[in-house]
Amino acid sequence: MDSKEMIELCTKHSLFSWSATGKVDPMPIARAEGVYLYSPEGKRWLDWNSQLMSVNIGHGHPKVIKAIQDQAATLAYAYPGMATEVRARLSKRLAELLPGDINTFFYTLGGAEANENALKAARLFTGRHKIIARYRSYHGATHGVMSLTGDPRRWPNEPAMSGIVRVMDPEPYDYSFGSTDEEKTANNLTYLEEVIRYEGPHTIAAMFIETVTGTNGILAPPKGYLQGLKKLLEKYGILLVCDEVMCGFGRTGKLFAFQHGDIVPDIVTLAKGLTSSYMPLGVMGVSDKIANHFRENVFFGGLTYNAHPMCLAAALAAVEVLIDEKMVENSAKMGEVMRGHMERMQQKHKSVRGHRNIGLFGLIDLRKNSKNERLVPYAGAHPVMAKLGKFFKDEGLFTMLQWSTVMCNPPLCVNEAQIAEGFEIIDRGLSLVDEVFEG
Repeated sequence: MDSKEMIELCTKHSLFSWSATGKVDPMPIARAEGVYLYSPEGKRWLDWNSQLMSVNIGHGHPKVIKAIQDQAATLAYAYPGMATEVRARLSKRLAELLPGDINTFFYTLGGAEANENALKAARLFTGRHKIIARYRSYHGATHGVMSLTGDPRRWPNEPAMSGIVRVMDPEPYDYSFGSTDEEKTANNLTYLEEVIRYEGPHTIAAMFIETVTGTNGILAPPKGYLQGLKKLLEKYGILLVCDEVMCGFGRTGKLFAFQHGDIVPDIVTLAKGLTSSYMPLGVMGVSDKIANHFRENVFFGGLTYNAHPMCLAAALAAVEVLIDEKMVENSAKMGEVMRGHMERMQQKHKSVRGHRNIGLFGLIDLRKNSKNERLVPYAGAHPVMAKLGKFFKDEGLFTMLQWSTVMCNPPLCVNEAQIAEGFEIIDRGLSLVDEVFEG
């Protein structure tokens, strides 16, 4: 099938996520290898966003493909109430890799489901109803976790689930809790504790955070925040749930992002990099105290495809590839290389407001004028961003543009030459934004 027929049939007979289908212009992808995507005719794009920040080990790794094939030939499906060898092996491996006492896992088909079940587990374990979530967040598109989500994607899905208490992040969009990490941490936690008192600590089951905020700005927590937050929540018997769907499995230069803060959450949710998206899988990992509760009490959750053997096989293989090929270490190393290119972009282009990254989790932030106003207001748009997106697509770079930002999240197998290739295209593209800079 050529690109034209592929696009025509897909747009005629299927709906596209987060889009009016009549207005989409999808990329026609026939195959992928390493950090590259290819059209049926052989046009190549550098995958600068690991698809949805998820193909961490790169495309087409033969070990993961073989693991899926072998599992399909042996046991393609078993209902979730059965024990399987691949379930046993993956659970043991995750217990070895996750620090602290996170030793027990509930398998789902993706990150949203993992977060939905974390929400259920927190309420069932504590007997409390309210959940604290942050404004600059995204936790998934199903009803419960869309209610937790703070960004504008929740607006068309409201009214939301009851019991959500939404608070500001240490890095709100415009307001600042301080100029230093220490000020931001202290001031945000003081504010958060006041909110907890207003709401009644005895009514709050858990607080959900993206350990490093993803699509809402690639925001690493300020120094001391994770430790301070964990201590504050423990004071009131509130669970900490770290959503590592996007930032886990090496994306930040450590296997799990919460390791940067030297803490262990009560519950962690994982997906995306868990299988590098070769198969759909999410997981909720819980501490021993929560696991022990559900050894005596029913956990009311489960779907037909939970703990699907083929998905578990993909995860076991993908995790071993990530570790054996030292891609976590490469993420940390290449993150420094990427930061150097970002600094060069800021020095060269007047439209660059700033940049940030932690490992290979990064972005470039664009500005409107010398007053340092963002190019695009919160939940807004600017015509040049569509022009920039088209330029990248035409020039062989696939990435996401979110409001004023250019996402920079390549697969963790990326090398220095490929990073340079990406920034060469970005460099030329930013000249388009410089043209509309207002001085």
